[in-house]
Amino acid sequence: MQRLVRTLLLLALWLAIGCTPPPPGGPAPATDAQRAGLALALRAMSPAVDADEARRLADVAFDHPLLLARAYEITDSPFVHNIKVNRGEKPRGLCYHWAEDMETRLLQEEFWTLAIRRAISPVRPANPFEHSTVVVTPPGAPLSAGIILDPWRFGGVLYWTPVTEDTGHDWRPRNEVLREKQLRRLALAAR
Repeated sequence: MQRLVRTLLLLALWLAIGCTPPPPGGPAPATDAQRAGLALALRAMSPAVDADEARRLADVAFDHPLLLARAYEITDSPFVHNIKVNRGEKPRGLCYHWAEDMETRLLQEEFWTLAIRRAISPVRPANPFEHSTVVVTPPGAPLSAGIILDPWRFGGVLYWTPVTEDTGHDWRPRNEVLREKQLRRLALAAR
C-alpha cells in the first residue's frame, strides 16, 4: 500500500512538473550565454574536446529542438502531448522521438572529439516512467562522464546537465536497456 501511495505521489509530481504548456508561439531561441554555457560544459568533459565542435554542437542542440517542436505540433505540456501522440492526434513527440531525431541530426555533424549516444532511464520504483534521451561524451568515455541533451522535458526547450547530476533518472546505455527488456520478454514467452 505504501508503495502505491508513493508511486501515486510521484505521478502527481511528474504531472505537475509536466503540465506547464509551452509559451505561445513556441519555445524561444537560446541566448548566446546559454549556448556558451553548454559549449563550456562540453569542453570541460575532456581537454581533447575541440572548441569549435563544442560550439557547433551547442548551436545544433539548442536550435534543432525548435524545429522539432514545430514539426511535432507541440502545443501542450510533454505529458499531454504524449497522450495525443498515443491517441494518434499528433504525429510525433514522445521522448524517444526527440532522442531519435536529435541523435540523427547531431550525427550529421560528424564530430571527431564528441560522441553522440542514446540513453534510457528504465522504469523503477522511484520513477514509474521510462525516459529516452541523447548523451554526449568524449569518444570512449563512459555514459556517466557525459552531458544529457533532453529537449522533451520542456517541449522543445533544451534541458542539459551532466549525467551524474540528473538524479531523478538512472541513465544507462540504450542498447543495454533494450537487451534486458528483450531477455525479459523471451523469459516470459518461454513460461
